[in-house]
Amino acid sequence: MSPERLWRLSAALRRRGHKRLALMVKKLNSLIYHNSLAPAVVFSPDISFGHHGFGTVIHSNVTIGKRVKIWHNVTIAVHSRSGPSSPHRIVIEDDVSIGANSVIISPRERSLRIGRGARVGAGAVVTHDVPAGATVVSAPARVLAQAEGAADESGDGDVLHQDG
Repeated sequence: MSPERLWRLSAALRRRGHKRLALMVKKLNSLIYHNSLAPAVVFSPDISFGHHGFGTVIHSNVTIGKRVKIWHNVTIAVHSRSGPSSPHRIVIEDDVSIGANSVIISPRERSLRIGRGARVGAGAVVTHDVPAGATVVSAPARVLAQAEGAADESGDGDVLHQDG
């Protein structure tokens, strides 16, 4: 059984008032796929995970639209108390793609929205709203220090050394 199907089952059980059974299904999903998918999340049944959503964590105050694809090791967390009494949410609109190892976290005690058709690149850290149709990525990797005796890319023989 896929993690999506287990999550849908867990959410359906919770909506019908079977909170204990919903929690058991959530724990089974976690055991098999190493994820934490809260049954209280509002999501479309056509959600899909890349690589079975291994390592994915989704907080309960999240709403996910239609045709959303979430890759592995993604964290989506609201930085506030969870539960229906909290007004703070993360809303992911329709047709969004979220790359592997991305982190989407709302500012403390605030909400965050990922617009329709947006793409979140692998490894991105999102802390503010993303407009519809936008693509967001994190900064590329850069060399902070190089081993002594190794030449830099320019080939001019200058070597970077780490200070201190």
